[in-house]
Amino acid sequence: MKWPLAALGALALAACGDSGDAASRETAAAPAPPPPPCESASFEGVPLTHCIADPARHRITLVLGPRGGAPYRSLSELAVGRPSGAPPVAFAMNGGMFDEAGQPIGYYVENGKRLHKLNRNEGAGNFHLLPNGVFYGTGGQWAVRTAGDFAAHVFRRPEFGTQSGPMLVIAGKLHPKIDPDGASLKLRNGVGVDRQGRAHFVISDAPVSFGKLARYFRDELKTPNALFLDGSVSSLWNPELGRIDGGPPLGPLIVVEKRAKGAAAKDAP
Repeated sequence: MKWPLAALGALALAACGDSGDAASRETAAAPAPPPPPCESASFEGVPLTHCIADPARHRITLVLGPRGGAPYRSLSELAVGRPSGAPPVAFAMNGGMFDEAGQPIGYYVENGKRLHKLNRNEGAGNFHLLPNGVFYGTGGQWAVRTAGDFAAHVFRRPEFGTQSGPMLVIAGKLHPKIDPDGASLKLRNGVGVDRQGRAHFVISDAPVSFGKLARYFRDELKTPNALFLDGSVSSLWNPELGRIDGGPPLGPLIVVEKRAKGAAAKDAP
């Protein structure tokens, strides 16, 4: 059967059109790159940096120092001391109270090994503004609990855990001993876990009160529980932006690593 030239031309044009549409569909279907883990934010006039650890994309570890060595004491020492072949770092932050030697003074677990037991003592300072709490997790399940809640409900040792204090948000309410916007203003950082299981890390880029930082976690990030990590020494390492804060010596360090593409987080037992 012979086709008229006009019909052949129409078929050719239709074929080209289909090919173009398919190419367009392929382009449209290409996945968007993941958002950067850290972004600038502001709350009631205070500049902040907000970083998100997503269990689907990240793994959280705690680090004091190189195996068998003294604590790093700074994020720059951590960056230099990372072993060859270690997963790339999404971001890292100081995380937990410590003594003059950089050793934790509260519950601390690194790679499943407990280096310090839960501290339920009373005393002076932010750590003892009870209740304080624990940020911990195994695999892709992370949580923040008050120290008392942790002691009552967590019976299997997690892969990582660090105790700090005070709690900022407890079951959706501000710590009862924290003023809504007190006179003490310092660089501060904290962590909370939302109902989707993502860990939100926040560091202020200007002095902030306990109350304002706590309300940011409660009102903006919607984290039912949030924990104060430290003040004055608060530091962030954000490799994508070339930021690595210096300052006074640090203790425990929270490292958020990028998961290899296609690697899934295992659930906690």
